[in-house]
Amino acid sequence: MKYENIVEGQFINRINRFVANVLIDGVVEQVHVKNTGRCKELLIEDAKVYLEKNNNPNRKTKYSLINVYKDNLLINMDSQVPNVVVYEAVENNKIPQLQDVKLLKREVTYKKSRFDLYYETETIKGFIEVKGVTLEKDGIAMFPDAPTERGRKHVYELIDSGQKGYTNYLFLLIQFKGAKKFIPNYEMDNKFALSLIQARREGVSILCYDSVVTLDSIIVNENIKVQL
Repeated sequence: MKYENIVEGQFINRINRFVANVLIDGVVEQVHVKNTGRCKELLIEDAKVYLEKNNNPNRKTKYSLINVYKDNLLINMDSQVPNVVVYEAVENNKIPQLQDVKLLKREVTYKKSRFDLYYETETIKGFIEVKGVTLEKDGIAMFPDAPTERGRKHVYELIDSGQKGYTNYLFLLIQFKGAKKFIPNYEMDNKFALSLIQARREGVSILCYDSVVTLDSIIVNENIKVQL
């Protein structure tokens, strides 16, 4: 996944879920935040951030915030990118657990949920729900950074469709490099954490990969241990 027209900025403050003030080339700009999560540990005053400049004159904001430095760790915080990155990785046979996929579709509905990906091989078919992970504590990746009833609903729908014969995956894409392991954020959302335990018990495969993040790109990197 590649970005274009990347510029550096200095984070000032967040106005709301979608808009923040960033200092770019000495000018305070209102920019689009491509992650509606809390991201309190990332979006702090004076943090170095990177933005994609958009030349569409009809947009209210010229820039979209995509990367942020947390100390020396570069984190991609674009919540729209994990689906694209995982799609590309599966399509190009980069995921050992998902090889020889013959059919791959985005945004496929099952009952009341819309899963990120649907896949078929010669012998199996199933759904892949992708979650982007940006929360890091002491080298450990965690999700979620806020309670997520929607995320829990997706997990239970994966369980339900698995009982109907689908072979399903919950794919956790860590949007930075070098995490030691992944654990659910029990303190923030214990119900979601418990849903992951149930999902694994019911046959849903939980995959976790970190990413190589540069100023203008993000790609899948290595398989990371999941500790439930």
